[in-house]
Amino acid sequence: MSLCFCEVNPIFQPAFRIITAITNTNPAVITTKVNHLYTTGMVVRIIIPQADGMQQLNNYLGEITVTGLDTFTVNVDATRFDVFAVPVDNWTDPINGISIHIDTCAQVLPVGENPYNLNAAMRNTLPH
Repeated sequence: MSLCFCEVNPIFQPAFRIITAITNTNPAVITTKVNHLYTTGMVVRIIIPQADGMQQLNNYLGEITVTGLDTFTVNVDATRFDVFAVPVDNWTDPINGISIHIDTCAQVLPVGENPYNLNAAMRNTLPH
């Protein structure tokens, strides 16, 4: 598995999270590596490297519905999408010797919030 990490409690909130699983369901369910601390109505961008599959959802931008501490859904029917799978090991291209799957981490990045909610707004300031 790729060596990807994110701060559990970073200074800036809401924080990006590493994605460990995405289901081929309607709606698609996304699981994060740590508790995401997101709220329903947040707008996120999903970034998926090619090595992880499910390129149909790459760069998706939309609202989420929180279903658990480390899960949420996006309003997308992923039943016909490619399977999402984090590469288990690195593979070296035999022609040019370049490792293909180094740190291929899918991530979710909060980019906004439904203006009718505004309940996840936080103060993003450095500690004194």
